[in-house]
Amino acid sequence: MTIPAKQLRIGLLGTGPWAERTQAPALAAHPDVVFAGVWGRRPEAAAALAAVHGTTAYSGVEGVEGVEGTDGVDALFADCDAVAFALPPDVQAPLAARAAEAGCHLLLDKPVATTVAGARAVADAAERARVASVVFCTLRYGVESATWIAEQAAVGGWFTARAQWLGALYAPGTDNPYAASPWRREKGGLWDVGPHLLSVLLPVLGDVTEVTAARGPADTTHMVLRHASGASSTATLGLNAPLKAAGVSLDLIGDQGTVALPGWGDAVGSFGAAVDALLESVRTGRAHDCDVRFGLRLTEILAEAEAAADAAADAAADSRAVRG
Repeated sequence: MTIPAKQLRIGLLGTGPWAERTQAPALAAHPDVVFAGVWGRRPEAAAALAAVHGTTAYSGVEGVEGVEGTDGVDALFADCDAVAFALPPDVQAPLAARAAEAGCHLLLDKPVATTVAGARAVADAAERARVASVVFCTLRYGVESATWIAEQAAVGGWFTARAQWLGALYAPGTDNPYAASPWRREKGGLWDVGPHLLSVLLPVLGDVTEVTAARGPADTTHMVLRHASGASSTATLGLNAPLKAAGVSLDLIGDQGTVALPGWGDAVGSFGAAVDALLESVRTGRAHDCDVRFGLRLTEILAEAEAAADAAADAAADSRAVRG
């Protein structure tokens, strides 16, 4: 489905801190879209967020089988050309597939899902419906970071890379609004911030051909990756680090020496750039580099890393039991 970008009506699914602080303000401020409405699993939260931005709250229509609290989604889909998501990944996935089936273009949050089957179902639904899709991996849309990624991919000659994203969501004395997210606490840094780093490493170093992973302290996961270019990379991911250990870094090492990832600006601006990317894909009919198929690939890599880390932990436990 292709429509003039200036007429794109975008609805938002989700009412949590990410929706409130990032997606809703970006959609309301974007000059080339109409912020068409808000849906949330809690009707009162949807009404409150919609009121802030002068749009419509949706509720009261048949929900989605297997996903609790999804009344109202069909009405939102019917009134929109596209929908943006600010939901837990495994709530997002079935709703996104249903949105695609209703003919809505997709502006997805990362990860698309935490199972390969869930992510593939969304990708297949988007392909069948011929709708455009973009996955919001923040680093791919920040002004500085997006330019830097394109430049380093063009340069080539990279030997290895080292990346680290450590959050301190649960550190004593912090009041991080995302600490209340059940899925983040369950799945940890691998699934929450892993997509961000992979979204940089893959376009620069090539697809991942081998994955090794091991658990660290708390929810930390260490990944070692081999890429199609022959380069390797390491990534350390976690959300439960000490406050003074928190931070983000990514260094590429190769013929050009060591080059560090710059900042990426504010999240609202980055999301606005993701909206621009969706508009361009809708207008041209060309798939974006960070579309749902790319999101599926990220899920495949993260699932492989999770399985490798679990296997390593089980082997270590068996070894301790034998020694004991």
